[in-house]
Amino acid sequence: MAGTAATSQPVCLQGLAAQARLSKSFVGAPCRVFLPHIESLGQKRMCSRTELDGVRCSTSSIADETSATGKSAPRAPRRMVGRGSKLVGCGSAVPKHVISNDELSKFVETSDEWIRVRTGIQNRRVITGEESVTSLSVESARKALEMANVKPEDVDLILLCTSTPDDLFGSAPQVQKALGCTKALAFDLTAACSGFVLGLVTATRFIKGGGYENVLVIGADALSRYVDWTDRGTCILFGDASGALLLQAADDDQDSLLGFDLHSDGNGDKHLHVRVDSTEPKATTNGAINGHAVLPSKANYTFLQMNGKEVFRFAVRCVPLVVEAALQEAGLTGSNLDWLLLHQANQRILDSVSDRLGIPSNKVISNLANYGNTSAASIPLALDEAVRNGQVQPGHIVGTAGFGAGLTWGSAIVRWG
Repeated sequence: MAGTAATSQPVCLQGLAAQARLSKSFVGAPCRVFLPHIESLGQKRMCSRTELDGVRCSTSSIADETSATGKSAPRAPRRMVGRGSKLVGCGSAVPKHVISNDELSKFVETSDEWIRVRTGIQNRRVITGEESVTSLSVESARKALEMANVKPEDVDLILLCTSTPDDLFGSAPQVQKALGCTKALAFDLTAACSGFVLGLVTATRFIKGGGYENVLVIGADALSRYVDWTDRGTCILFGDASGALLLQAADDDQDSLLGFDLHSDGNGDKHLHVRVDSTEPKATTNGAINGHAVLPSKANYTFLQMNGKEVFRFAVRCVPLVVEAALQEAGLTGSNLDWLLLHQANQRILDSVSDRLGIPSNKVISNLANYGNTSAASIPLALDEAVRNGQVQPGHIVGTAGFGAGLTWGSAIVRWG
């Protein structure tokens, strides 16, 4: 390994892996210990450090760090832990194609007035052509990096908060590749419309406890893929978008996360979900149905199913409580908030929650009319617009809250800049 002369002393692979995990826990830097494929690993085969030092990783970014002798490059200095997180950059991206209420009324029984009165929505964006969750995520992340003046290679972690990835196994690594964040760990986080708030809090934990320096949190969804466009109860609500936020390590007294409170309750799943289609044929445990091998032709999902009345009741009941809990943890009250930024689900929900919290409408950020409900993208999308149009200024305290399928809900009180 780095800084260690080659020796024939045996090393247990399982022990080395355990040591790597401990190193990750205490140092926080990405641990680059790559173990060779050894058939007899189950028998705890011992191999020498000479054998281990000769192992190369096939990933180009790691291979570049390996010298001609096959030895790993020196590890980065240990990082400090226990620090705060500062919000230093934001960005957003939306598809080009706009669907207005009037257009919807051409193929579903509704009208512009009916939709606006009940939801506050006038337009929504839908991905078409070459657009994707990945491409929107990359665009919004680049804008956040540009605002923060941070190079892609300086990003340590990318959290892609999405329920609609382009790849079932996650799209974050593809975002990482497209951005050129060669040193970053990247993975997806799925929590529906609460995803961005959960991702934001998760990012601060990686900075505080793991020593990460620059973390990109991206909220992106394309629910247009899962909406029944003949169901006016759901198709009028949703749009596609992406929003990103860059968090950077800072002194503890500059911490932008002032308080948070997070919850989930699987009992409410029946009110809002998209499931694997149970009508598809499935193989039995022995791979046959009625004596013939039958497998599903493809993975199918149901359309998005929502009980609007129950979701409304859940949001109006639970969201004020979670915001108040986060404020209490921060040692603040609603009067200390410069802005209230809720998941942009429905204008009636925004109005009801802000009324219960005693927050005047002129302090409630809303871009719902232009984009509809963009799931995990809604909070960072609205925040980016508010920052760029001068509404949100450095030092402003913003109360955020997400809520949605799962059921999941949570609030984070943050200071911008």
